[in-house]
Amino acid sequence: MDQAPGSPQGPEDQGPQHAQSLPGCYRHPDRETGVRCTRCERPICPECMIDASVGFQCPECARGDSGTGHSPAASRPRTLAGGSVAADPRLVTKVLIGINLAAFLVQRSVGDRFTNRFELIGQAYVPLLGDIEGIAHGQYYRMLTAMFLHGSYIHILFNMLSLWWIGGPLEAALGRARYVTLYFVSGLAGSALTYLIAAPNQPSLGASGAIFGLFGATAVLMRRLRYDMRPVIALLVINLIFTFSWSNIAWQAHIGGLVAGVITGYAMVHAPRKHRTLVQYGTCALVLVVAVVMTLVRTSQLT
Repeated sequence: MDQAPGSPQGPEDQGPQHAQSLPGCYRHPDRETGVRCTRCERPICPECMIDASVGFQCPECARGDSGTGHSPAASRPRTLAGGSVAADPRLVTKVLIGINLAAFLVQRSVGDRFTNRFELIGQAYVPLLGDIEGIAHGQYYRMLTAMFLHGSYIHILFNMLSLWWIGGPLEAALGRARYVTLYFVSGLAGSALTYLIAAPNQPSLGASGAIFGLFGATAVLMRRLRYDMRPVIALLVINLIFTFSWSNIAWQAHIGGLVAGVITGYAMVHAPRKHRTLVQYGTCALVLVVAVVMTLVRTSQLT
């Protein structure tokens, strides 16, 4: 998802009387932004923001080749969340899409036997496998593998387009390590809530839990950058309507992923600079602990 335009926040255009459009990023003119480089004052989007001692800098200023000289504070370019700036800010998103597509091709080639082995199911007799299967019988890997399986071409198409639109800008703003951590924490939280609430013999699969987590983190990021929240709120409402109105949708995964994404995303973009890494990854660990507790509680109920 591209960043939405927000209310002007420039140093010379303050107050509600200035309703004109925001300037475009100097490297990506199609992306409006209210953030400027603290050294050269060029407008920069989240993909181009590099964390500095005060505010954010553009890539050129961070490297010290903007004509203003090199400063020690900018010697190690960082993203908004403190991650390392990567040459390809969408690499992890591309890899995740590739893994999902590869898994879907295996599903199409091998058939339902493969899907039945790795989809999320609490406890049920699976005729195709000839045995009682499920997480309650120690198959905890299903909580992870189900995140990369899809039930149809429409299912995977919708999820991969969402992952590309939302994940790319978020990866650029967080950095690779924080982004991939957010993805898996959200996905596992969605799997845990599904396992806890859904009927034990109800199978589910898909990357939607992780993607809803990215969606929640994107909303937090947009608020942090003071962008207009109406587009993301409208999109969230539409997705939730689909979640609860369409049949065969594991709404538990969507809600679990969304809540985990909001909590983790808030820690990623609002953590104090001095203890940023501890707060960010500590929050991720706490969310995972909650997911583990939900999993153990449900397992105790079914065994």
